[in-house]
Amino acid sequence: MSFSVDYLSEYYFLGRLFILNEFLYEWLFYMNFNKEYIDWLRKLLLRWNYFYYINNNPEVSDVVYDNTMKELCDLENKYLGCVSVRSPTQLIGGTLNTTFKKLRHLSPMLSLDNIFEKSEFLSFDKRLRVMLVDEVRISYCCELKLDGLAVNLVYKNGVFVSAATRGDGIYGEDITSNVRTISTIPSKFKITNNISFPDILEIRGEVFMLDIDFIALNEYLIKQGKKSFSNSRNAASGSLRQLNSAITAKRQLSFFCYGFGCVQGGNFPKQHWDRLQYCKFLGMPVSDYTRLCQNSGEVLQYYNDVQKMRSVLGFRIDGVVIKVNDISLQKKLGYSFKAPRWAIACKFPSKQKISKLYSVDFQVGRTGILTPVARIEQVLLSGVKISNVSLYNINEIQRLDLMIGDIVVICRIGDVIPRIIEVVKSYRKFNVVQPIKFPNYCPVCNTKIYRVVQQAVLRCHAGLFCSAQRKRSIQHFAARKAMNIVGLGSSLIDQLIENRLVYTPADLFYLNESQLLNLNNVGIKVVSNLLRSLNRAKCTTFSRFLYSLGIYKVGIVHAINLAIFYGTMDRLVNADIASLMRVQNIGRVVAGYVYRFFREQYNLKIVKELLSSSIGIYWLEVAPLSLHTNNIHSVFFGKNIVFTGSLSICSRRDVEDKLLLFGAQIHNNISSKTDLLIVGQSAGSKLQKAIQMNIKIMEEMELLNLLKIN
Repeated sequence: MSFSVDYLSEYYFLGRLFILNEFLYEWLFYMNFNKEYIDWLRKLLLRWNYFYYINNNPEVSDVVYDNTMKELCDLENKYLGCVSVRSPTQLIGGTLNTTFKKLRHLSPMLSLDNIFEKSEFLSFDKRLRVMLVDEVRISYCCELKLDGLAVNLVYKNGVFVSAATRGDGIYGEDITSNVRTISTIPSKFKITNNISFPDILEIRGEVFMLDIDFIALNEYLIKQGKKSFSNSRNAASGSLRQLNSAITAKRQLSFFCYGFGCVQGGNFPKQHWDRLQYCKFLGMPVSDYTRLCQNSGEVLQYYNDVQKMRSVLGFRIDGVVIKVNDISLQKKLGYSFKAPRWAIACKFPSKQKISKLYSVDFQVGRTGILTPVARIEQVLLSGVKISNVSLYNINEIQRLDLMIGDIVVICRIGDVIPRIIEVVKSYRKFNVVQPIKFPNYCPVCNTKIYRVVQQAVLRCHAGLFCSAQRKRSIQHFAARKAMNIVGLGSSLIDQLIENRLVYTPADLFYLNESQLLNLNNVGIKVVSNLLRSLNRAKCTTFSRFLYSLGIYKVGIVHAINLAIFYGTMDRLVNADIASLMRVQNIGRVVAGYVYRFFREQYNLKIVKELLSSSIGIYWLEVAPLSLHTNNIHSVFFGKNIVFTGSLSICSRRDVEDKLLLFGAQIHNNISSKTDLLIVGQSAGSKLQKAIQMNIKIMEEMELLNLLKIN
């Protein structure tokens, strides 16, 4: 098949027109949405800058600010035509405070570009090697990235003459009189026979506050009825921006030198590391944590070392700063509009992350309480992938003013439990959000939901009719502190309930080998171990059995106290509320739940079946406390007991069960309330702590003799 020249020309024209239309469509889309969004991001960041730099009262956390700034940078890089010199991405510092006189820097005081991953540093290192094609080796001077206020100090003939904040990089706020009050900043250089110094020298550094001084300042402000600072960075910045330098003088501020601006006259070292050591000789404070690294591997090792020690430094840092050490190479690499190309700030991974809330589900617990669970866009936080976050209850949702579609800040409480700590409400302008709807019916069994009066609790009252509650009840019954049925995991419980083999805890003891082998991924070894565990569980203690029943609000301590007080199941079942309230730590509310539990015929039926001859759960009966007055004088009654080391003659569980029968309280850690430490083989640090705290110590054999265990 052949085409004429005219036809080919027409085909080419139509193709070009199609490409042009695609470009116009993308451009119109940008004009209609992205430009408005980009302009909004700029205004938002400028507002946050004002509150951060001028008011010393940040509106959002650092992680929110950093994410928003990164988003704006990415959009400006994508739509190059929209970049503006007024954009926050192009600004060097914050807005100047008009209450201070302006002071022009002798040389521009630029910012640093930020990176957040080790891989980004390796890209930075590779980029420098491409730019410095003739250089075989590049050494780096690595420093702490202090979380304070950057300042510029000017010395003439070794005498301090002025100080200014970074400001917009060209002009800063004149804070000379306030800086003079910082005792660690010398008013003049030390003069020795071996050291000369430039005629004019600009020293760049960071004013910050030690943690101990920050705590003391906030305590003082609170006592004076004044507003405290949210963090040490704001405290340092606010203290340095006082109009009355006498106030600054009363606050403990610290300073570290980290760089240099204008240098005129005299001899000055040609390596950044040597310049810092030179300044030490002049009497200028320089961090001892600065390190000279000969290659990228040593830089990454420094990063790891600092990250590990940051919690014990005594002041706040948020990363490390990496600078090319050779000044001549710095000059070759030069500067971008707002930052040097020879330096980079590598921030530590945030302990908080930004995510988006997609939905909220309600999970049904053992007692029927519905717990809201947030489904969020997956984030990696402290090495853990997080996509689900518990919202605890209705009050938490209302406190956060949380809505579906919100941008939220996630952290891990105690580095373990994920939690939403902040809602970035500013983003609602461009996010479609909708209120979270609370369910009227149980999401599992469709039973009507009731809100507990005077509590932020939604509850399904279907009991074991609700399969979710049934599963949780079986899990609780089999738990280690309850009946301790080893091998009965959640996946196996799910199968037992879904296959209608188990409805109540009693059904567990009727399971046989053939039934269990028919389940998925259940082999003969698992089955034999589970059946043996079920048989062993029949011998237990009264307190464990009570706890396993899952009576609402009855924890392990309540169960122990009830077992000690009543001694037998019959006495407990027939107890009235007045009697129950005489039990240690049992108030009217818990007494009411216990009383009502044993008035439900369904509950009594299960208890009787578990204790019947067909199943045969049993324990050694003991006289109730009300009748057994000798217990009051027992060595162990009411005592808080801790174990250390391993027991050699019998299991720790057997000993603990025996002690619980005598009314002891078992704890994991030594405290001022500890009455007795039981010491076994290979005792740990608890022994030394007990000696220091003058806590009574008992060895294993003495304990076993008292308990009459052979």
